[in-house]
Amino acid sequence: MVATANLSRSDLDSSSGSDLSVSSRTSNRSLRVVEKERRKNEAGDPFLLALKYFSEVEAGTPCVGNDVLERNLVQVERVGLSRGLPPEAISVMLDYAMSLRMGGVMCVRVLKFLIPATVVPQEAVVRAVAWLCVSKMAISTQVLFLKWVLTVFDMIDSKDHIRAIYGFIFHFVTEENLVFRPFRVRKLLDLQTKMGRQPFLLLVLSLYKVFCPELVTLALPSRMRSGFKNHNSTWKAALSAVQKRNKGQVSSDISLTLGVKHKTDSRKRKYHHLEVPLLSSSVQRNSPSSSSRKVFPLEQLHSFPQLLDNLHRIELPSQMGSLLGSSLALCYLDYVQDDSAFLRLNFWLGHALHEEFLFCSGDGGSGSSSEALHLLNRLLSTQQFLQEGFSSSEGFLYKFLNVWDGSLLRPQILGLLSDIPVVPSSCINQLLFEPLVQLFFTSTLFFKCSVIDCLNNMLSKWLTWHSVYALEDGLDISLHSHTPMNMTLSGFMDSVVELVRFVGRLAAVGLQLEGCHSLLLSFILDFYETVCDMFLKYGLPLVVMPPVGVFYPALFATDPVSVDRLGYIMYRYKKNLTSAKCQQQETKQAFHISRQTYREFNHYLLFMVSCLWNSKMFLPGMAIEVDQELLALSKVPKPWTSFDLIHHPAFLGYAFDFHHKCWPERKKMDLNSIKAGKHWDWYLEFLFSQGFQGLQQFVQSSITRWSAAGTNDQGQGDRLSL
Repeated sequence: MVATANLSRSDLDSSSGSDLSVSSRTSNRSLRVVEKERRKNEAGDPFLLALKYFSEVEAGTPCVGNDVLERNLVQVERVGLSRGLPPEAISVMLDYAMSLRMGGVMCVRVLKFLIPATVVPQEAVVRAVAWLCVSKMAISTQVLFLKWVLTVFDMIDSKDHIRAIYGFIFHFVTEENLVFRPFRVRKLLDLQTKMGRQPFLLLVLSLYKVFCPELVTLALPSRMRSGFKNHNSTWKAALSAVQKRNKGQVSSDISLTLGVKHKTDSRKRKYHHLEVPLLSSSVQRNSPSSSSRKVFPLEQLHSFPQLLDNLHRIELPSQMGSLLGSSLALCYLDYVQDDSAFLRLNFWLGHALHEEFLFCSGDGGSGSSSEALHLLNRLLSTQQFLQEGFSSSEGFLYKFLNVWDGSLLRPQILGLLSDIPVVPSSCINQLLFEPLVQLFFTSTLFFKCSVIDCLNNMLSKWLTWHSVYALEDGLDISLHSHTPMNMTLSGFMDSVVELVRFVGRLAAVGLQLEGCHSLLLSFILDFYETVCDMFLKYGLPLVVMPPVGVFYPALFATDPVSVDRLGYIMYRYKKNLTSAKCQQQETKQAFHISRQTYREFNHYLLFMVSCLWNSKMFLPGMAIEVDQELLALSKVPKPWTSFDLIHHPAFLGYAFDFHHKCWPERKKMDLNSIKAGKHWDWYLEFLFSQGFQGLQQFVQSSITRWSAAGTNDQGQGDRLSL
């Protein structure tokens, strides 16, 4: 029994071993069959053979008369335009093209049919940018490659490494501006003179006039048909066709982004890029990289505590323009301080403002565009939220001011203009002052007031930046707008002085043109309320006095509010000058306020006290002298008292009211009786009780009064000696 059992067990073991050997031989045979079949398929698939050829072809291989090259190139091109290229093919062909193994002609041809079927490998784009930095490629080929990257940007599988080289990419993107050179404009103008007003020349000159208006002084028609095709329309059409054939293998987000828009009957330019895109993450949810890193999509952010909990797991969106529509996203952007994020956002804004807004003709279409209005309002609110401007909007404004009519989207344009950072004094005249002067002197009263208010806000923000970013050794103003400006304190003061003097010239001439209108004068006095407090309020050792074209119209204004505000401004000037001189003497600091500034202030102060308080108007030795014979012809009794606090046109009504309250029984009006005895003190109290706080501060700080024998008389004005 035992022997039989052992025998049967051994037989079973031998039989099982033979079965395993048979199964292993069968599996090995099947693997060999599969491998043989795969090699047979690869050997017979012309597309795979073509890819193998391009991956192994050596540099310097001739392309002219190369039938093998042409056959393989046609094969890959047919697949790319019909079904799209898989990621491996994209990597092989992009490396072949950007390495210039067979010259730049083949590179251009390959880029034109490089249509991805699903996604674009990130590493392939990084290697291509590395080839781009070799500087062996023609400018036109570099531009073509960058346009291809922008077209398929949303199809790149991951952007971790690409985000690290954004600086290189945007360097090449902005390098395209080098084509706008003066000698090329001169050649185009010479061709236009010889050949006449050819449409293609006018179109090119119109582009130069937008980007460099100072180089093109030729008058161009406002309406011209577009003569330049969209740079990525061919790629978009091919991508759309590939998506339809592949029946949605590409993600729906990409299909929406790369959809081809149908033509419309309207000839007006459409604002396709002025719409703020929806917030969507750049990471595909099903990708392994997103699951391994536990990325939190930005579009799922709905509260500030949620932002704090996921602060280090948030992924930036695929289109940076979508950040303009979310305050939480802007909070995250301000926190991370990511240079690449600001580069992307600046690029998107630059494209939207230049390509879609600045190129619009003046046919009224842009004025009625709700998309343009919405975008500029979003941009304004974003800059106010971040407390800084963007370099793209700054560059747009410098160009747009040369073609602006002063009415198109005026509040938005002036609001953006007030947000620009400090402009160096060497170029502020060309960039800002010259365009604004032409608009200011040919515009309405309301526009003049808007410009003065805009420049006042600009100065306030400059001074605020100075008070925040001022350092001991100089001034370092570096904003997220990526226009870092390392400016010394003297350079900053030069820019401020240029701005204040420019506004002074505008104000003086504007008051003459508008007949010293009280509304314009009010905005001008707003500006000088900022200027008079630059030392004490903002810590800037600078004092700039208003010109005579502003001081005298304010002093002789017919409304009491303007005179009261002038009194407050002079009071603050005295406080700033006195503090500056005391601090300079005590600490012996390096800053110095010129004697001319003190002389101007003393001159204004003496004249204002002599006019309002001492009744010495038009007398010899005063700033304003009028011939006595001419005064006699005016038949005005005691003309030297015409502008004191009683007879001044701005306060004459208050004097009548006070006289009636003091002597209600009198039928004859005698305003000089107000100066007698205590009535003068009562009149001043009555005047100050009407809300003229600025005038009260000026009188209390600049006029010395004394009492003799119980009688208060008008005191003499003490000149400030600084």
